[in-house]
Amino acid sequence: MRILFWIPFLILCFAFTNSHAQPKKYIIHTVAFYNFENLFDTIDDPETFDEEWTPTGLQRWSVDKYQKKLSNLARVLAEIGSSENTDAPTFIGGCEIENRNVLEDLVKQPQLIEKDYGIIHFDSPDKRGIDVALLYRKNKFKPTSSINIPLYIYKKEISRKEEIKINPQDITDDELQVSPKNYRVYTRDQLLVTGFLDGEEINIIVNHWPSRSGGEKKSSPFREAAGALNRKIIDSLQRINPKAKVITMGDLNDGPYNKSVKIALGAKAKKAEVKEFGIYNPFEEMAKNGMGTIAYRDAWDIFDQIMVSETLIQTDYSSFRYWKAGIYNKPFLIQNSGQYKGYPLRHSTTEIGFSDHFPVYIYLIKEKK
Repeated sequence: MRILFWIPFLILCFAFTNSHAQPKKYIIHTVAFYNFENLFDTIDDPETFDEEWTPTGLQRWSVDKYQKKLSNLARVLAEIGSSENTDAPTFIGGCEIENRNVLEDLVKQPQLIEKDYGIIHFDSPDKRGIDVALLYRKNKFKPTSSINIPLYIYKKEISRKEEIKINPQDITDDELQVSPKNYRVYTRDQLLVTGFLDGEEINIIVNHWPSRSGGEKKSSPFREAAGALNRKIIDSLQRINPKAKVITMGDLNDGPYNKSVKIALGAKAKKAEVKEFGIYNPFEEMAKNGMGTIAYRDAWDIFDQIMVSETLIQTDYSSFRYWKAGIYNKPFLIQNSGQYKGYPLRHSTTEIGFSDHFPVYIYLIKEKK
């Protein structure tokens, strides 16, 4: 009977304690990736195959069209991840970028100029002249080093037709370019940036892996090599610092379930499967649920992915950890009529769209002290 007498009193004390408990508050940063789809200026670069994106080229690319493209991209970049973090992304990885100049023009757009983005960019050996880059908020992230790491892959048996013509079965219009001298496949470097986010060291790798030119199966070894290089970079970082926090992101031209991601890189779909030094890929479950960042013949896939090291999925939020991921596919980014209704709203001869990819993002959070 004495126990029964005390139960109401204990319940009341517990309720009183909970009613006065302070909710935890967190610092939040958005990490985004976007394929800018042919962000070219109007100037012909004699060193690359950019003639299509000039005033006299196939696209009849003009200053007005270029400025509209910049404005469209800036709108997207300013808003990615805004549902849970109203501040613009701290990091934006990008690909299909012609040069540093177009990035300088992009970060000066009215939607972005006050965000004060820094630029990390290197020219890659890609024959179209398209590169990867990282934009970062200067007041939040302090880079300490950056390097572009080349991917050396070779194709021994090619024909002249394969060198100059885009395979019509490709999902993307990104052509594999092969050297007739040594058969090297010229593709994008992998960009590694290290620095401090609010005092914590973070490593970011930005990727744009080789395309499916020539067919998915035939070109798969090239992306598997890209995945292996990515794994090698991460291994190197972890040898230097076993607690290294690593984010790898990009347009991989493969889904989360393909060999390049699952085997060569070794990414896992579930946190429970990720062992020490492993990689977690939150976009695999999204792909299984039918979500996508790119569409082809009414089938969706997730080529654009952001993955994190095991150190970022631990449950101690006294330092930065991964929280959640998403695909930014707001209605204004979607084609609302015609043959490609429901697809990402890309550039056409009659309309300056956004991209043939939807951007992706993750959140990093840390408990406020």
